[in-house]
Amino acid sequence: MTKLYMRKLIILVVILLLALGLVSAAEKYLPSLVNIAEESNILSEENQKVKIITEESIVIDVVKKVGPSVVTIAAESTVADLFEKSDPFFFFNVPPSPSARSQEPHNIGSGFVISKEGIIVTNKHVVSDRNAKYTVVTDKDRQYAVQKIYRDPLNDIAILQVDPGQNGFGDLRPVELGDSSKLQVGQIAIAIGTPLGEFNNSVTRGIVSGLGRGIVAGSVFEGFAEELDNVIQTDAAINPGNSGGPLLNSAGQVIGINTAVSQGGENIGFALPINLVREVLQSFNQTGQFNRPYLGVAYRMVSRELSVRNQIPEGAYVETVVKDSSAEKSGVRAGDIITHFDGKRLQQNNAELSRLISAKKVGDTVAITLYRENENGEGQEIKISATLENAPDQ
Repeated sequence: MTKLYMRKLIILVVILLLALGLVSAAEKYLPSLVNIAEESNILSEENQKVKIITEESIVIDVVKKVGPSVVTIAAESTVADLFEKSDPFFFFNVPPSPSARSQEPHNIGSGFVISKEGIIVTNKHVVSDRNAKYTVVTDKDRQYAVQKIYRDPLNDIAILQVDPGQNGFGDLRPVELGDSSKLQVGQIAIAIGTPLGEFNNSVTRGIVSGLGRGIVAGSVFEGFAEELDNVIQTDAAINPGNSGGPLLNSAGQVIGINTAVSQGGENIGFALPINLVREVLQSFNQTGQFNRPYLGVAYRMVSRELSVRNQIPEGAYVETVVKDSSAEKSGVRAGDIITHFDGKRLQQNNAELSRLISAKKVGDTVAITLYRENENGEGQEIKISATLENAPDQ
């Protein structure tokens, strides 16, 4: 009994000593652990604040850098009521108000300076009215009359020329062009422009939502549809009037031209890749105009359904032949159907005439097969050759 009692006593003493040790350790180290936890929370909050400040600083720095290079395009013309037409996608020029349909200047789009010598880039559809007088307005409200316009016949791109020394200003600041081939989905995208034709140099921020998109866009002024391939999708808020303005990365480099917005969804905008503009500018700088192959026909594609219904071949139905063009010189007539171009059969979905022409070079001679009906309504096949010329200013 004595041994058993002693053993229990020893165990009890050991337990008491362990308890005292734990209490002592808690008093010694618990305040430190609490301080570490508090410091961790403070650091986490500080990191969040640093992150927010960094993102804000990026946008602020980009706006300071690029804002002075973004311009507003104003037009002085009588504009028809074509803006009332509706399309799934539309180029976002500003629909003119009733008062703006008179001979008074009104803001219709945006653009950006690429050369201090007075070269400005915008969308072709922004300056589509050939009877209008256009003016460029800077962020400082300084106005420059547009002296020349070079319209790309195949892409929705236009180059404007102004005199930087007009009125003694001479303060045009060019942007820095980026590389759209290096874009990644999720990176920051910043848009600057004149939404609604009123709020100059408005800024919105988002991300690159998608790459390589293909869309069909229509002009609210001209009522036509145009296919745009390999465009950039962004959720940066874009509104009427932003058309032709720059889409920027976090370094303040232009990565695209804001071109179209989805009418059926929210925060879905599209921009032409800036590398496409680089190619156009390279051609323009070398020749002083857009060096693009040109046949000289206005056409619409004959679908397979229309072909079967009317017993005519698929191809490009020629509506108009431009006077003195290579098409007229080679014998193409209005009413002809171009069925083959340089050995390739024309089809509505995968071999449209404009795409095949754009793959050629100025001066190339191509073989063309025509379907033509005679006076008796009998169809005949005619083979000709045509030498592609340089497209005139559009």
